[in-house]
Amino acid sequence: MYLLYVDESGDIGLPPSSPTRFFILSAIVIHEMRWRSTLKDLIMFRQELKRRKGLKIRDEIHCTHFINKPGELVRIARNDRLDIIKKCIDWLNSQGEMSIFSVVVDKHGKASDYDVFLHAWNALLMRFENTLSYRNFPGPRNPDDMGIILSDNTDGNKLRSLVRKMRHFNMIPSMYGGASRNLRLNYIIEDPIFRDSQISFMHQMNDVVAYCARQLYEPNAYVKKKGGDNFYKRLENVILRVVTAKNPYGIVEL
Repeated sequence: MYLLYVDESGDIGLPPSSPTRFFILSAIVIHEMRWRSTLKDLIMFRQELKRRKGLKIRDEIHCTHFINKPGELVRIARNDRLDIIKKCIDWLNSQGEMSIFSVVVDKHGKASDYDVFLHAWNALLMRFENTLSYRNFPGPRNPDDMGIILSDNTDGNKLRSLVRKMRHFNMIPSMYGGASRNLRLNYIIEDPIFRDSQISFMHQMNDVVAYCARQLYEPNAYVKKKGGDNFYKRLENVILRVVTAKNPYGIVEL
């Protein structure tokens, strides 16, 4: 079984009502056989952040507020908060049998009826499904591996409905002008499981990935000044490149 952790950055609104141009979904994939060892290593990493940076175990890493609106985390210097984000990226990059990829929707120029949420999730789910079917994930595997989704609870009902629909009907246009095909989900099982990132270390790491993906497209001024807009590129060891031939960092651009 492969576990797909997903988090988002940006909003699903369209211009001019939306304050962001890009909507991003980022995924971390690990195999069940590596889940326990990964969690153990992640807990040790968080303990190290506590010793070296003062980030308590109960403190949530939520990057949207980490730099400019840190709340009680203002006790940690701003440059140290940015360094925590970089250390999270480097920890992820050290997990050799983990896979990371993202979907980025550029909302500029999209039609008024374009559903950002559905297009982004459809693209992400199909990349997960196809990688499962072709057995292209690194690391351990079982003969009949399936996958399951663990997501934050944003628009949970809409995502659940989408997954159920895609198991039966998912028409995908041909890239070569031929007839559309019904590419149903066969390897993703069950409804998505929704988690609160405040109590999930892995989803907090997922938040870091989504935030750093966004910095490639809409960088924060302070983050860019300090070179943090390129943190995502430090994931070179764990980027799942098979999801797209158009982007070297495993980012599917819509």
